[in-house]
Amino acid sequence: MSADCQVCRSKSAAIAQLGASWVLIGPDDPVRGYVCLVFGRHAIELHDLTDAEGAALMTDIRKVSGAIARIMNPVKMNYEVHGNTAPHLHVHFFPRYRGDQFEGGPIDPRVAKRPVYAAGELASFRERLKIEVA
Repeated sequence: MSADCQVCRSKSAAIAQLGASWVLIGPDDPVRGYVCLVFGRHAIELHDLTDAEGAALMTDIRKVSGAIARIMNPVKMNYEVHGNTAPHLHVHFFPRYRGDQFEGGPIDPRVAKRPVYAAGELASFRERLKIEVA
């Protein structure tokens, strides 16, 4: 963990701890069912991981993807790995739905209409996700 990394410090807001990573979700997310999966130690690039760490991260990615799919029933899941503004390895999960505000194009969190959750929906998603990834 790096004391000067804002992503490392986000661990206290995690809703679940997995084998190699932790899970973040929140009320300001750009789409229903969005998840950010953060690699557990401070690393910036995929090639910085050992083979064992890479395999463990992929296991976590598959677990989170499957959980979101079971809970939210999207028509497609988009995955993004950037790290340009937050240089710590993390994966964004963007479930896609028919008629979503970005249908036919990429998701742009900067222009997302918020809130994306109806009353009580985020709390329900949070609790179900905790159970699904446990």
